[in-house]
Amino acid sequence: MDIFDKINNMGPIGQWQEYSHGYFSFPKLEGEIKPRMKFRGKEVLTWSLNNYLGLANHPEVRKADAEAAAQYGMAYPMGARMMSGQTSKHEELEQKLAKFVGKEAAYLLNYGYQGMLSIIDTMLSRNDVVVYDSESHACIIDGLRLFPGKRFVFQHNDMDSCRKMLQHATKTAEKTGGGILLITEGVFGMAGDLGNLKAIVDMKKEFNFRILVDDAHGFGTMGKTGAGTPEHFGVMDEIDIYFATFAKSMAGIGGFVASNEKVVRYLAYNMRSQIFAKSLPMPMVIGALKRLELLQTQPDLKENLWKVVNALQSGLKEMGFDIGKTESPVTPVYMKGGIPEAANLVYDLRENYNIFCSMVVYPVIPKGQILLRLIPTAVHTLDDVEETIKAFAAVREKLLAGKYDKEKIAQI
Repeated sequence: MDIFDKINNMGPIGQWQEYSHGYFSFPKLEGEIKPRMKFRGKEVLTWSLNNYLGLANHPEVRKADAEAAAQYGMAYPMGARMMSGQTSKHEELEQKLAKFVGKEAAYLLNYGYQGMLSIIDTMLSRNDVVVYDSESHACIIDGLRLFPGKRFVFQHNDMDSCRKMLQHATKTAEKTGGGILLITEGVFGMAGDLGNLKAIVDMKKEFNFRILVDDAHGFGTMGKTGAGTPEHFGVMDEIDIYFATFAKSMAGIGGFVASNEKVVRYLAYNMRSQIFAKSLPMPMVIGALKRLELLQTQPDLKENLWKVVNALQSGLKEMGFDIGKTESPVTPVYMKGGIPEAANLVYDLRENYNIFCSMVVYPVIPKGQILLRLIPTAVHTLDDVEETIKAFAAVREKLLAGKYDKEKIAQI
């Protein structure tokens, strides 16, 4: 067999690439990052960017990015942190992040996805046991694929299931002599619901385990100060390892992990994805410092975000749309239909209503379901919300009338 033979079967998502590439998948949004951008030469109202606080195009951020690039270029520092890539600015950002989320120390990560894989790889040995939520993000699942030990998955946010898995994990750890790590998310990025952190923390009274929380969508959006979902629940002290990315509220590249000093130092000396990778370029670090400063000193950013979130979600509910159990800015809209219906509906939204949002179908969600995922930001307006709800009402009417399932998938 030729190893290239497998490419003839493009996989569950790739099988549609003939129709989807460049439009439904790998679309090109052009122009400045803002609610209205260009798609295939036409202006569309965009709800697919995780620019929660609107910092991507904030004038102070643009200025900081440009000045840092002019002063340092994109190459400095050269080398990995452990060898020649350490700077006082990297340390300053880590110290400020740690203080913000209430931890002793933090360590920068080149990418959030890569960082989570490396955290799992570093913290676990083959004798250890993992308990994790069934709807954990791909970075967690892929990290666990590399883990040679025993793992137990609990039904999404089901605390009875979680308790049962902790019981199994405890018995297994007693045999192997390892420890137990429970992994969950602060905000689940697809459905927008929150991890049941309070209930999980309470289980520490019954079981001996540590908690790792992926708060990619919660950092900057949740909690009184924006310090994340653990702040929202008042349990940050009980979260043993806190992870977040810069790709969402910080509108940048990279991420960080925070914990006590010993854990962070251990990670810094053992995370292979950081030891053997070039340090974050200085402009990204200085840019992240400015973003963190604005996140902390301009509470109106988060206030504006939630004003738009509340208007969008309440408006959709009033119109009878199913938005699930979201308690975060992530706004899913669930409808019934297969892949052809979903594709034709989204095509109609983009071409005739100038609304651009992400479409999620099988195998990410069950067959027969359509999920349109909206990401409100602080720079959207209430007029944007009204326009979008009207468009959604119009395409829902067409979907229910069967107008989308009578056609082939839109040919782009």
